[in-house]
Amino acid sequence: MTAFASDAALSLPAGALEQLRTALGSGGLLTEASDMAPFVTDWRNLFHGRACAVARPATAEACAEALRICAEHKIAVVPQGGNTSMVGGATPDESGRALVLATSRMNRVRAIDPIDQTMTIEAGVTLKAAQDAAKEAGLLLPLSISSEGSAEIGGVLATNAGGNNTVRYGNARELVLGLEVALPDGRKLDLMRRLRKDNTGYALRQIFIGSEGTLGLITAAILQLQPAPRSIEAALCAVESPAAALRLFAAFRSREPSAIQAFEFMSGVSMGLVNTLIPDAKLPLSEPAAAYVLVELASPREGGALRELMEEALGDALENGLVTDAVLAESEAQRGALWKLREEHAEAQKRAGASVKNDVSVPLSAIPEFIERASAACEALIPGVRVAPFGHIGDGNIHFNLVQPEGADGAAFLARDHDIMDAVAGIVRELGGSFSAEHGVGQLKTYMMPDWRGGAELDVMRRIKAAIDPQGLMNPGKVLPAL
Repeated sequence: MTAFASDAALSLPAGALEQLRTALGSGGLLTEASDMAPFVTDWRNLFHGRACAVARPATAEACAEALRICAEHKIAVVPQGGNTSMVGGATPDESGRALVLATSRMNRVRAIDPIDQTMTIEAGVTLKAAQDAAKEAGLLLPLSISSEGSAEIGGVLATNAGGNNTVRYGNARELVLGLEVALPDGRKLDLMRRLRKDNTGYALRQIFIGSEGTLGLITAAILQLQPAPRSIEAALCAVESPAAALRLFAAFRSREPSAIQAFEFMSGVSMGLVNTLIPDAKLPLSEPAAAYVLVELASPREGGALRELMEEALGDALENGLVTDAVLAESEAQRGALWKLREEHAEAQKRAGASVKNDVSVPLSAIPEFIERASAACEALIPGVRVAPFGHIGDGNIHFNLVQPEGADGAAFLARDHDIMDAVAGIVRELGGSFSAEHGVGQLKTYMMPDWRGGAELDVMRRIKAAIDPQGLMNPGKVLPAL
C-alpha cells in the first residue's frame, strides 16, 4: 500500500522528512493536521499557528539529531514542553514552516542522590511527577506552580518559572546545578555537574535558563532538592486591602522569616470568580472580603512550634485589626482545599471570559500603590472591567489580570490588550518594576523589549543569539523583537 504524505509533511524540505523519521523512530514524528492540532494552539487560546511537523524525540540524542537535521535543511524549530505558556512562547507562527519539537517522551528521572540532595531529570518529566519522585525519596522539590500537573521541567527551566515558593527558595534558576542542552547545530552541551562551587569561566547554564528556547533545547537538568518538611501549617486570612496584606507579611517575617514557605495574595474580585465558577472551591470564611492572604509555614522539624507561631501571629493580627477573619487548616485535606482556592484563579478567569494578563513585579513596598493606581487606570480605560489581581505578594510578583466586563464582547475586549498592558506597564515602570516577572516574554510581549531593554542590554541579547543560533532557527519571533 502506498503511503501519502500530508500537506504539512510536503512543506518539509526534500530529504528532511525521511531523515527525521529515521532519527525519531516509531511514533516520533507527527505530520497529520489532526495529530498536530494540540501542539499549535496555546493554553489561553490567544495564538493559533501551523507546523510542518511535530517531532517527539524519546532521548536527548534523538533530540540533538533532530536539531542537526533541521539546521541542515534550515527548518525553524519551536520547542514545546507542557504547552502551558501564558505568552505564546511555545506556539508556532502561521507560516507552517516551523517544526514543533515536543519533549514529553524524554520523561525519565535518571537519578536521585539523597546525600547530595539532587535530582537528575529529563526535560519531559512534569513538575508534579518530579515533585512526587522527590517525595518518595524523602526530599522536596520546592518549585510549585499552578500548572505543575502539565508543565514539564524543560519548559519550566526555559522560562525560569517562579511560583508559590519563590519567597523561600527562589526562582527555577536558583535550583539548577547542572544542565544538558541540545544546541541549534545538533551538538550536545553537557553542563551536568553536581557542584555547588565551580568557578571555571562563564556560567553557561544560566544563559539557557530563561531563554525561552531561543538558544537551544534543554534536554535534562540536575536540580537541587531540599529536606522534606515534617511540619506544615496553612491559613487563609481575610484582609481589608493590599496594604494590610503586606503588613501581615511583615508581621510573619519579623517573627520567623525562615518558616515562611508561601505568602499569596488574592483580590476579592478574583476569589469571587473562583467561588462562582470552580466546583468544590468554596470560601471557608463567614463573609466575603476585599482581599485574602494564604500563608503557609513549613519546617523539616516535627512538633507544634509552627502551629504556635501561626496562632500567635494571627491572634495578634486579629486583635489589632490587620486580619478580619481567618481559618487554619486542620488536616492535609483542608490544606489542599485552601490551596485549591489559590490555584484555580487562572482557570476561573478563563471561564469568566476574555482576560488580559499582566505578570508584573515591583518592590514589595510599592505593591499597594501599584494595585491602587493600576486599578484606577484600567477602570477609567474600560468602564466595568473586572480588576482581578492575585499572586506572590511575598516576592513582589502580582498577576494583575483584567477580565472583560460582564456581557461584553470578548474579542473587542482583547483588541484593547496593548492599551491595557501599556497602561499597567507605565505604572510598573514608574515604580521600578518589570513587565514580566515569571511568565516570560514569548511572542505576546516582544513589542515591549526595545523600550524596556533597549540599547546595550538588548544588543548583548542579540549578540548572544547570533553567536549560538546564527541561522536564527530556534523559536523565531519569541523574546527578541524583529529588527
